[in-house]
Amino acid sequence: MKKNSLSNKGLSLSQAQSISNLCHQRAVEIEHKLSGVNNYSKSVDINDVTGSKTHTIVMGKQIPADVVSLITEKATLHGCQAFLMENIKAKESLLNEIRKATSDLSSVDYPVKPLTKTVEHLPQVDDDFGWSQLTTQENNEFIEAEAFASHIGQFIHKEGTLSRLRKELPTVQPIEWMEIKVGEKSPVTITTHHTSEQLLKIHEELAALHRSHEQRVNYFKAKVKNLTTEENARIAKINADAQNDAQLFNNNQSVAYETAYKAAIEKARVIQANFEKERQSKTKEIAAMRISIDARFQKVIDQFMNQLSDTQE
Repeated sequence: MKKNSLSNKGLSLSQAQSISNLCHQRAVEIEHKLSGVNNYSKSVDINDVTGSKTHTIVMGKQIPADVVSLITEKATLHGCQAFLMENIKAKESLLNEIRKATSDLSSVDYPVKPLTKTVEHLPQVDDDFGWSQLTTQENNEFIEAEAFASHIGQFIHKEGTLSRLRKELPTVQPIEWMEIKVGEKSPVTITTHHTSEQLLKIHEELAALHRSHEQRVNYFKAKVKNLTTEENARIAKINADAQNDAQLFNNNQSVAYETAYKAAIEKARVIQANFEKERQSKTKEIAAMRISIDARFQKVIDQFMNQLSDTQE
């Protein structure tokens, strides 16, 4: 399981959900600003009895001058939202885990008549183990880096908006002809509002950002794989050692069955009673947990907390 940022101070779950919704709404607004961006507008002059009039055929929508900051803000918003949602889910997961937990009676030695001892091998772990070994800071950095890499990548990659603009721009002709009246063609003025150099510069800047964040994403994924592999090697050795110990134990086992059985039953009763008491205590503790705000998300959280405060007033 991944690390979380739950503590006894910070955002309540209702505040976190509200801020997550506001992050989403703002990200949608930014997406609207970036949607429909094109390289040119089209207009045509038409002469009739009333005179000459210019008609717009294609409405131009230039790529925003602050496109890099918009994309960066969008990635930050998604990163913050991912951080909040992951911690909301983490609290729910902790509550579910404590509800489903069963008492650990492994320390109770129920006596059996002398039989051959078998070994229950420890299971191999998956990548969840590797993620659980990262620090909270590393996990939060991964969340942010993944958000940046994803959203910048969407904009600059082969099928993205910026690639489409760069591919289309060289093919734009300075003029087209349109038949307004039968047998008569009128010139259509095409005005581009980007240059290839401008689009290249934007691409290079975003590509550099994308590479940087993608490298961090790959670094953490590789680290998780290595940690998981090392743990599985350790478990394999434990299983092998346990098997050897079991074989040795089978040569020497002998138990005073009736007396040991009564003692084991009493021990299990005490463990179960203590377990239920501890379960209730942990449930109350988890229910009171809040989301401790990571510094990288503080600015966004503060911004939307102010909005929530203004709304409540």
